[in-house]
Amino acid sequence: MFLRSLSVLVLFCLLSSPLIATQKPNVLLILVDDLKPSFGAYGDKWVHSPNLDRLTASGMRFDMAYCNQAVCAPSRNNLLLGSRSTSIGVYSLGHHFRKAVSDAVTMPQFFKRHGYHAAGIGKVFHVGHGNINDKHSWSVPFQPDKVIDYVLPESTGGQLTREEALFSNRSKVGLPRGAAWEIADVEDGAYADGRIAAEGIRRLQNYSQGEQPFFLALGFTKPHLPFCAPRKYWDLYDRSKLPLAEYTQPPLGAPKYAHKTIGELNQYKPVPEKPPLSKDLVRTLIHGYYASLSYMDSQVGRILDEVQRLGLTDNTIIVLWGDHGYHLGDHGTWTKHTNYEQGNRIPIVISAPGVTKPGSSSKALIETVDLFPTIAELAGLPEPTGPQPIDGDSFVSILKGSPVTKIGEYAYHCYPKGNRLGRAIRTSRYRLVEWKPWGKPSSKAEYELYDYETDPLEKQNLASEKPDVVKKLSAILVRQPKPLARRTTR
Repeated sequence: MFLRSLSVLVLFCLLSSPLIATQKPNVLLILVDDLKPSFGAYGDKWVHSPNLDRLTASGMRFDMAYCNQAVCAPSRNNLLLGSRSTSIGVYSLGHHFRKAVSDAVTMPQFFKRHGYHAAGIGKVFHVGHGNINDKHSWSVPFQPDKVIDYVLPESTGGQLTREEALFSNRSKVGLPRGAAWEIADVEDGAYADGRIAAEGIRRLQNYSQGEQPFFLALGFTKPHLPFCAPRKYWDLYDRSKLPLAEYTQPPLGAPKYAHKTIGELNQYKPVPEKPPLSKDLVRTLIHGYYASLSYMDSQVGRILDEVQRLGLTDNTIIVLWGDHGYHLGDHGTWTKHTNYEQGNRIPIVISAPGVTKPGSSSKALIETVDLFPTIAELAGLPEPTGPQPIDGDSFVSILKGSPVTKIGEYAYHCYPKGNRLGRAIRTSRYRLVEWKPWGKPSSKAEYELYDYETDPLEKQNLASEKPDVVKKLSAILVRQPKPLARRTTR
């Protein structure tokens, strides 16, 4: 009897011990290239996105989330370092963040230091244009895949074989890179996202056999250009019924340098070097974007299915993040590289078991840099600190259902244009963009101001009509740390 009682007591103590009671949750970080908040869960019910929608239904959707810079590499630095571009001076694709902060501690590196197995697949950090992956971040070698990926010889004009179709060496093939889209009768694994999903499933299966918590980053490449996807995803849409941009002119009264037309898009055939684009081409490009989105959505579904099948659902935090928004002809603009709403608003969805209420949403103003401290707190880890500035704030209180609707009064982002830097403040109603020449903080600024209550399509710059609003929002920019100059070392 005594031994039985002792055994029960020992078992109770073991079950009550912090090591068992506070088992660290896994983290599955899903990064998607060029994904704007335009799918079913964000109100665009015509988009075929059942898997993004079911992930969103399992957690909290953020309706006013913004990137810190609308271009791939800097935005990924913002996420994985928790630092704004203006804090580390890295604004372009070709400069590695460790040239700015050599001993920075990245998000996966931080989790690795706290006992996690950290792995990455696909496109996580930006790779290319002189940039490299970050070996310090991972427990095992990072596994990349192609972003530009064709399977049909006619898409490359016979210049490259399928295996060579990364187009990383422009001097070999010149511009354009290849076709702007591809419709092929192939299986999902013929393109990168299918392979990324397959490898992600294999890693999840391995993790399910062990006891070490994991931090797994899966970087899906679509709907990044070129819009290549198996035919069945193109067949989901009636091209003639796809919605087109409502307003296709630059904002009235905005500086000309703030605008962009088709740069990046014109590196692909048959897009002309300069606008205009034909109506048929516009419809085909929009069709290609959403076909690619639906292809990626299906791969996300495979991952979600495996998480559930392996019994990982109750102990895995899942975060969906799009690296920036995307222009599809609004303002006459395509892709990203602007300070406007379509270029900077992003999807953020977090499903945290025992924390987030399924099907919930928030209009909190969230920035990309807020995710590092938020995910760390959700996992029960210390607040991140590092040699790099941690510019974000945790919003776990919002995930827990706090009545507070925002952690700040604004979101902050920037974009450089030529010899100027545009810094922006986005409040619940307004966006102010301040343009100043590099290295001349005392010089006179040019401003753009947009009122999303009266002008959601950004048709007119209201800076001259609302000087009081400009004064109030520019004072916020004055309080921000001085933006660092662009790094020139690679």
